[in-house]
Amino acid sequence: MPELDLFALPKTGPLLGIDPGSKSIGAAASDGLRMIATPLEIIPRGRKLRPTLQRLFELYDARDCVGLIVGLPLNLDGSAGPRVQAAKALAHNILQTRDIPLAFQDERLSSAEAERVMLAADLSRARRADAIDASAAAIILQTALDRLANATP
Repeated sequence: MPELDLFALPKTGPLLGIDPGSKSIGAAASDGLRMIATPLEIIPRGRKLRPTLQRLFELYDARDCVGLIVGLPLNLDGSAGPRVQAAKALAHNILQTRDIPLAFQDERLSSAEAERVMLAADLSRARRADAIDASAAAIILQTALDRLANATP
């Protein structure tokens, strides 16, 4: 699969980040200066992948994104389990549908961090459940943005 290293992505332009799950995909986007990631929406995953990918590309195109960051759900010890294989399979399907720059970002504890942020904001349990995937996508994307910003050339 021709995924890129994070630092091989185009140097400028907005990025789209996703938190792939079995029932839904959280989506977030960066601003053009790549300073901040913002949760966008939760894309439901049905039996067919085509509508899910269609919505993903609508978000990508609407924001003039130049690359995609896919959360890679490694185990806490850094090993790859079945969820990593599912994320890589989704990335493969994305690239089969459309050739776009794509990189993986370790997403360990992103959902837990999103939950902590929402608890601090005093969101109800129902609101947290509705927003957790998109918030986790924003944390994944923000982690990638921070890594890019702090990289030494």
